[in-house]
Amino acid sequence: MSMHRSLKSASKVATRRNVLKRFERIELMKAQGKWKEGDRGRGLPKIKPPI
Repeated sequence: MSMHRSLKSASKVATRRNVLKRFERIELMKAQGKWKEGDRGRGLPKIKPPI
């Protein structure tokens, strides 16, 4: 019996996401100098992942 096609793709490498998660955005903003300690983690600008 063959495996269902939706289960086959789970083993492949994850696709590239369009926008970073909150903690990833904060880390990137810290590296760029746009984040100050004590800033709020809500309402952050959407940042595309680096290539």
